[in-house]
Amino acid sequence: MHSSRRRAVFVNVETRRQPRLHWAATLLICLCVVAFIVLALMPTPRRNTFLLEWGTIPANIFDAHQPVWQQLRDPALLRLFTALFIHTQWLHLLSNLLFLMIFGVPAERTLGSVRFLVLFLLGGVVANFAGAVSLPGDARPIIGCSGAVSAILGAYVSLFPRARLGLVLPLGFYLEFVRVPAFLLIGIWALLQLLFSYVGPSYGGYAWWTHVAGFLFGALFALISRGAIMRRMRR
Repeated sequence: MHSSRRRAVFVNVETRRQPRLHWAATLLICLCVVAFIVLALMPTPRRNTFLLEWGTIPANIFDAHQPVWQQLRDPALLRLFTALFIHTQWLHLLSNLLFLMIFGVPAERTLGSVRFLVLFLLGGVVANFAGAVSLPGDARPIIGCSGAVSAILGAYVSLFPRARLGLVLPLGFYLEFVRVPAFLLIGIWALLQLLFSYVGPSYGGYAWWTHVAGFLFGALFALISRGAIMRRMRR
């Protein structure tokens, strides 16, 4: 009798829960893809000008010869945000979006779409700012959402420290479903970012501080949000 009551309550709770629409990761992926296509269709001189106008230029962040309160109104700070959606190489874009899907979708289900979007944008801005501070005077643009994706990875590890993710891998003529530790995939992500840091004129070996800052911000963001997440999961 006791067991049947427990089963009835379980079924009742499940039927009351309404499916939630998760839109943030899809929106971010679409924005990055559209921006990449638009940039790829530009003539090379216009593309280079666009990167300098909308990428994060460390030399333009916080000039030591101007008061800080004036610099806070400088449009250059807006580029900490716009740079997140700019990619010039399809492999760079693909790797970012692949890991955004792998880690972002389960993280968004836990955090909620609005909180997930805030994490991506704030994490990316903090990461780009850290990259700019680590390279004072550098005139090369910092572009791409690697710092924001690092924030998603940091939040995921903080929320699911022992998680294993299911992946479908091609093995010969067959597709095999395997469960891979999240930390292994994060290690692959780190190796990819190391490769991008030393390949291509847009990277130049300075991306590591953006990744570290983004990862730490994401982990801290998830820890601070634990109470709100628990209340959300009980609804």
